[in-house]
Amino acid sequence: MRIQSTNSNFIREPMAAPMGFKGSYLTELWQPVARISTADHTGIGVGVQSVLWSDSAVFSGNSQAGGNAFMFAMSEYALKLMEGMDFQDPFTLLDEIFPKVYAYGKQITGRSDLRKTFALNSLVCVDNAAWQLFAKENGQSDFLKLVPEALRAPLMGRQEALCSIPLVTYGMDIDAVKKLVNNGHFFLKVKIGSDPDKDGDRAKMLEWDKNRIREIHEAVKDMTTPYTESGHIPYYLDANGRYDSKERLAELLEYADKIGALERIAILEEPFPEDFLEDVSDLPVRLAADESAHSDEDAIERIELGYTA
Repeated sequence: MRIQSTNSNFIREPMAAPMGFKGSYLTELWQPVARISTADHTGIGVGVQSVLWSDSAVFSGNSQAGGNAFMFAMSEYALKLMEGMDFQDPFTLLDEIFPKVYAYGKQITGRSDLRKTFALNSLVCVDNAAWQLFAKENGQSDFLKLVPEALRAPLMGRQEALCSIPLVTYGMDIDAVKKLVNNGHFFLKVKIGSDPDKDGDRAKMLEWDKNRIREIHEAVKDMTTPYTESGHIPYYLDANGRYDSKERLAELLEYADKIGALERIAILEEPFPEDFLEDVSDLPVRLAADESAHSDEDAIERIELGYTA
């Protein structure tokens, strides 16, 4: 398949309210769309840019629009690289362009330490378009038949029901949290790791997190649900890499235990920066890797360090 032409665009979607995580707040999302065409078919792919999630240093070092512009420029650069290329499948296509897109991202952002996640986020719309085009070129509408046989088994699972997990960001007040539970939500994903005075003080962050967990726990600890074995509302804490040491995180968990909230913590996601490579198997909660797992190799490394999700 030879790619003859590409195109792209985006829309800026304002958030209903500022969304606080990773110690910062964002107020809008850029949603890109990519088009990839051969002589006979066209693939259209959409994505959602998240500069703060992908690389908080880029977010804090630029205006919100500037950070999004960098990411969209990388999507556009990827599409230009693809014009005139022959490709066998989306896997090999992305493998070929990723190093060039990543290098371009380092150049335009001025960051030699740019996180790979930033480049991968920029390629979501491109990858989606490539899969659509690949399907049309092969006359195939069944996704499972498009992927190599060795990869099909993990994709065969089908669930009878899904759990809607609302995001409790820094700014959500307690009445709104209780309203979520009263409306039927029974698993709360709570953002921790706030920077309350915007001065990077981790001690202040820890105290803010303690207070946040306490006020949420006090608000919902006696509320019940038929959808968990205990009947209680479980908590899903997401630190987005904001904790700098096991000791500081252990202090948070000790406090949670003291107020009776530890047993309610079903999962704690991405507590440490991605370059934090200490064993975490001795911590008393299930730890999950998220944006530090760029690849299967990264995921294996995290599993060996004691991450269990």
